[in-house]
Order: sequence, then C-alpha cells, then structure tokens
Amino acid sequence: MKTLYLECNMGAAGDMLMAALLELHPDRAGFLERFEKLGIPGVKLTAEPAVKCGITGTHVSVVINGEEEESLDEWHAHMHGHEHGHDDHSCAEHGQHDHSCAEHEHGHDDHSCAEHEHGHDDHSCAEHEHGHHDHSYAELGHSHDDYICTEHKHDHDDHSCAEHEHGHHDHNHTDHDHSHHDRSHSDHHHNHDEHDHAGHKDGHHDHHGHHDHSHTDHDHAHGHHHHTGLHEIEHMIGHLDLPDQVRKDVLAVYGLIAEAESHAHGMPVDQIHFHEVGTMDAVADITGVCMLIHELAPDQVVASPVHVGCGQVRCAHGILPVPAPATAYILKDVPVYGGEIRGELCTPTGAALLKHFSAKFGSMPVMKISKIGYGMGKKEFERANCVRAMLGETEESKDGASELCCNLDDMTPEAIGYAQEKLMEEGALDVYTVSIGMKKNRPGVMLVCMCKMADKEKMVRLLFRHTTTLGVREYDCARYTLKREIKAVETPYGTVHIKESSGWDVKRQKPEYEDLARIAREKGISLTDAMKLVQTYL
Repeated sequence: MKTLYLECNMGAAGDMLMAALLELHPDRAGFLERFEKLGIPGVKLTAEPAVKCGITGTHVSVVINGEEEESLDEWHAHMHGHEHGHDDHSCAEHGQHDHSCAEHEHGHDDHSCAEHEHGHDDHSCAEHEHGHHDHSYAELGHSHDDYICTEHKHDHDDHSCAEHEHGHHDHNHTDHDHSHHDRSHSDHHHNHDEHDHAGHKDGHHDHHGHHDHSHTDHDHAHGHHHHTGLHEIEHMIGHLDLPDQVRKDVLAVYGLIAEAESHAHGMPVDQIHFHEVGTMDAVADITGVCMLIHELAPDQVVASPVHVGCGQVRCAHGILPVPAPATAYILKDVPVYGGEIRGELCTPTGAALLKHFSAKFGSMPVMKISKIGYGMGKKEFERANCVRAMLGETEESKDGASELCCNLDDMTPEAIGYAQEKLMEEGALDVYTVSIGMKKNRPGVMLVCMCKMADKEKMVRLLFRHTTTLGVREYDCARYTLKREIKAVETPYGTVHIKESSGWDVKRQKPEYEDLARIAREKGISLTDAMKLVQTYL
C-alpha cells in the first residue's frame, strides 16, 4: 500500500508540510507553475534550499504582491523576555520573518515597541504561521539563555531614559547601535507621532521616526491583516481552478479551524473572522498541501505523535498556554506531547491539516521508503526545525475497510442524497444505495458507507445525524487495491490530471472527469469526444 508518513518531532506548520511534500513530488517546477495559475490574488510561491543542523531540505515562502506575507496563524507574540524585568514587552516584526534577537545590541529591540514596563500589556501581535520563524519566542518567565539571544541580558540601569519619566532610568537612545535600522520597515505604515504613551516624551519620536508606526490604542493596522469570514473563504476557494476533491479538502480543513475558533471564542461559526489564518498566505499553504497530497495520491497518510512545544505565549487575546486553545481543540483525540522546547511548535493550520489527512497517528509503519522530504521552518533550535515526509510501500498486501449499512423507508431521495454527500465530504471511501423490500411491503433503500477503520466512529455519528435510521450494521473486511498516482499532463486544452493505477499485473490510465468535463464545455463537444482528444497525450 502506498503510504505517506509525516514525522512531526518539531511540530507542524502549513509551509513546513508543503515544503516536505514538495520534495516528494516528481515535478516540482511543474507544480509551482500550476499553483501560480490557480488565481489566488497576487500570490507567488517560492521554494528554496535550506539547511538545519546540517540537514538539507526546502523552505517554502508565500509572496503576496512582491512581499512576503505575514501570516497570523501562530498565536505567540514576539515577547523578548529580557532579564531586566521587561517580560511584558511584546514586540511584533511586521513582515520581517527572519529577525532574531541577536540582531539587537540593546534591550529595546528597536522594533517600534519600546514600551518598557509602561503597562502596555495589550500591545502584542500574533506571531506568524511560517514555520516557527526566526523571531526568538521569548515566552513568559523564560530566560533567553534557552535561545540564541544572549545579548539581551543587561542591567537596564546602565541606560539613560529621561524621556520615560520613571525616575530610575536615564535612557539615551543615541548610545545604542540600532542594527535594526538596517532593515526595511517602510511597509509598516505606522505613524509614531500619533502615539502618546503616558510618561513618554519627545525622545520616542526621534528614535522610531523611520518606522512610521501608529501605536494609537495599540492597534497594529497594516494592509495585510484581513479579517476574513468563513463564507468569504468558501467563496474564494470555490472560484479557484482546483479538482473537486482538492476543493473539498481545503474547505474541510478550514471547517476544522472554524469549529476550533468558534469553540475558543464562544461564537457561532458564521461570526468567526480568521485573523489568525485568514490571510492569503494561509490560504496558499492549505491549498498547496491539499494539492500535493492529491497529486502524490497515497493510499493512506500516517503521522507521528505531534510535538506542540511548551510554556506560555502572549498573543492578541492575552497570555495563553501552549498549545493555544484553537490548536488544542483541533488536536483532540490526537497523541501529542510537550517536551522541553519553549514555544508553539504546532500551529492551528498545521494541526488541521494533520487531523484531516491522517488515518492514524503512531510510530512509522514497516515500509519500503522510496522518497524522503524535509520541510524547513525558519527558526533555529538545537534540533533540526523541520517536518520529515516519507513516501513508500507498506508490507501489507491488503487494506482493511469497514462497511456501515442501514435500511431506510421514510426518507426522501433528496435527504438520502444529502446524507451521501456529507459522508463523502467527511472522508468516506465510497457511499452507495441498494434498493430493497422492507416490512409491510414497503420499498426501501439500504445506504452503505465504506470507510477506513479509523473513521468508523465518525461515520456512524454522521449516519445517525443525517438519516432516520435507528441502527447501523458494521462489517469489517479486507480490501485488495492497486497502487494509484495522479499525474498532471499539459495538453493544448489545458492541464489534465491522469490517474494511473498499477499492480497485480495491471496498469491503467484514466483522465479525471473534471478535466474532461471542462474540455467538453469549452469545445462544445461530448464527454466521449473530449476523452478521444486527451487520449493522444497519454
């Protein structure tokens, strides 16, 4: 059986999963070209080599209108836990995903957030999705000795801070080497002149004038932070040129995140705004992972227990434990562990992708590995910050499946059809009906749902929810399968996805129905004629 194993010893984020899967793909350049043609507004995907702890892999970046988008999928803020009592100093680098604390040669980080112990607890900006970036997570109460930022340990009494009017500092900003000035902050569009902190006098304006930050009410408004509702995301995904199965997978992943956000905030799903995962780069990450798994076409996906990190982090909602509430909700019934690494290693997007695609979580099965991929994050740890993906064949020659059956004689055809759709959307292998005769000479329907063993309980719940049955029968069976793989073929009629099946001395090729139907509509011909046009390119 073709098996994809995901090793999440350093958690998982959307871009890390996409990079690992991209390394397994036989045509990386072709995939990137197809992704760019999807029509996600202003999006360009780049993949570059990266090295962590001597291991070479791939790092994926999502560029929006020429700039790397700052995703808000991760909940932590950039709290630089200096050892001079500034634990409530939360600094956000807007768009600068590769800043490490080692760049700052003074305690003020020069990030435009120089409020040291002035009660600005609500000034925090959620950290970004992309792969535990090199921001140095200074979680609450943790010394920077655990990380790479040892330069922050100084005695703040050495500074002259007259503008703070606290009587114990005389902070002269001109004494510092503000290495952060070398970074480009022109995209922040904040005006410091509008920011009047109690007790902060004119010194702050000269110090941060190049940042052009507006800290009024600590509202970091910048152009990329779109609060997008679920209906808007569904509309956007519905208009992308995606195979039907990929579209269903993308929407299902967002459904998991929406449910988790709804539970965390105590709001209905239709009122949830995805400020954590609503940006274009998160849409790109989720869509890219779903496309890659569709094209790699594994028979099953198995993931390791998920490392979530530990400690506490500050986000827009306050101080939260790791994993954050939405992530923890998504990972219910999934084996997770904390370990000693400080910070949030598994993001909501990474958790939702793992939950949706993984048939089971556990140790790597016995398998013959054919390909290995490493998807790298940006942040540096003592361990390699990556997701490892392995594609191969498990030794089992047959697959297990469950058949769940129920007899129905009091449902309309429309209601039965809707139940079938819901079962397929939630991952059923197949759903079909059989006409039967029931008691009192009533014609009826037997609804049969074939599913993976791991999905049995979920499918039973759906059958009870969407049908009128009072009981569900279960039959476990063995299943022999052919190896399947989806390949994209370029033709004069556009990209056509071909499903290749092989094994048991058989080899077949079949174009995907959605592509044939598109060609038939565009050319005004029958589906059979569209098949004949495509056959010449197989």
